[in-house]
Amino acid sequence: MYDSYQCIMIEAKMLPVFVYGMSVLRKVSLEIDKDYEGLDQLIDDMYETMVASDGVGLAAPQIGKSIRIFVVDASRMEDIDDEPDLKDFKKVFINPQITDEWGEKWSFTEGCLSIPNIREDVSRHSNVRIEYYDEHWNFREEEYDGVRARIIQHEYDHLNGRLFVDLINPLRKKLIASRLKAISKGNVDCDYKIIYPVKK
Repeated sequence: MYDSYQCIMIEAKMLPVFVYGMSVLRKVSLEIDKDYEGLDQLIDDMYETMVASDGVGLAAPQIGKSIRIFVVDASRMEDIDDEPDLKDFKKVFINPQITDEWGEKWSFTEGCLSIPNIREDVSRHSNVRIEYYDEHWNFREEEYDGVRARIIQHEYDHLNGRLFVDLINPLRKKLIASRLKAISKGNVDCDYKIIYPVKK
């Protein structure tokens, strides 16, 4: 007689996104090990949150966890000219380390789930080399260019407490200061749940 068993499937859930003004977005995140509790569930939840919020990348600080992991899925950007590889660009980056950035800097309009409804031109290097562990804890060292490099740089910045608005023209940042302040007070319309600072 065989022992009976039950396979329990845990469904991914959408998590609230921490927005501009939350201190976790300004912290340098810590590395994790392969025994990090609930890692598989966390990865599933991050993908669910990213896709449901119409994002192409999501870093752990954006869901309130100061750990070095981010996920990307750029399949919805595949119609960008000269970027056919975007349709297959879906990855998990654990404990990533950018080891080199090079190439001509180029400007591209970026947005961020933690800064809803604000998009600005950001200049970044065209190429990047990154070391990381995938979701199966295989060590990888890869190079990316174009939009894929940009997505990696954007999400990697989150792990070091930096936001894309830190990289824009100072005049532009001054012009959007009131909108950033409004976001930090929760005064923003978006289609996903957010967490913002609450003054005591």
